Amino acid sequence: MKSFNFLVIALLGVITSCTIDKTDYEAEIDSQVPEYYEFKEATSLTSGNYKISIEALNGTFYKGYNELHLKVVNAQNNQSISATDVTFLPILSNNGSTSSCPHDYNLAYDSTNKYFTGYSVFTNESAAGESWKLYVSFTVNNQKYEVNKEVSVEKQNNKNLNMTTFTGKDNEQYVIALIAPQKPKVAENPLVAGIYKYNKPVNTTGTFPDPSQFSYAEVAGYTLKLDPRMPEPSMGNHSSPNNQDLTQQNDGLYHGVVNYTMTGNWTLNLILLNQNGLILKGTVVPTDFTPGVEGVKSELYIDTLF
Repeated sequence: MKSFNFLVIALLGVITSCTIDKTDYEAEIDSQVPEYYEFKEATSLTSGNYKISIEALNGTFYKGYNELHLKVVNAQNNQSISATDVTFLPILSNNGSTSSCPHDYNLAYDSTNKYFTGYSVFTNESAAGESWKLYVSFTVNNQKYEVNKEVSVEKQNNKNLNMTTFTGKDNEQYVIALIAPQKPKVAENPLVAGIYKYNKPVNTTGTFPDPSQFSYAEVAGYTLKLDPRMPEPSMGNHSSPNNQDLTQQNDGLYHGVVNYTMTGNWTLNLILLNQNGLILKGTVVPTDFTPGVEGVKSELYIDTLF
């Protein structure tokens, strides 16, 4: 009888802890999970009579995935200019060394909205000793213009847009960035991510900034296996049903489904397989229910919170 009483008390402790944690997470959501859907000018660059305006969500460059809209206009009257061959190259300087991040180099023109489209997955926030500079070029009336400007990259406060960088078992450098949803629901949520690989240069560097030294590509035909868990000790590292692994779609991004059964801290445990089914990074997570113990994570994971 005494053992039964202890068991009941222990179970009540787990349930109470779960309820308290959930309440705390919901309060945290209201203040820490922003949603941005409006594109605003994040920076502008001027070359001669032309102004290049770069727009991003909330008018801010964030660590992680950033969709970008670039417009070339007359600097005097702000009228659109018929520009071609627009390129975009972000470069991070860190104590004398330089690197880049996944990005669109040759930007495509959206004739409906009348701007050039691209993206940049900034892998670092701006900090002391680390600074980002954008190098942009374009052609107007057969004349090429080149301009650059230092910009600020801010911390991403929305954990649903987190990212990770790692070296795979093939010794290649990879980046995985969450793109959607910004604010999940307690439901089956479409999950979108970008998966990129650094293109190791074949030749020695040319004139700086040589884009061939800073090139990334979307990986093709990979699979990102997904096992979401709630790693908080009170949650026992439990998972959820009806999740779908991420595979590449026509937009080049990777799409799947994550089923969040309650609000709180979730870990997306991942295993990345190449087009031949070989594991490049990630480990299987134990299926044990472990109340009171922090959950084991894959060697490849991204934390989320909603």
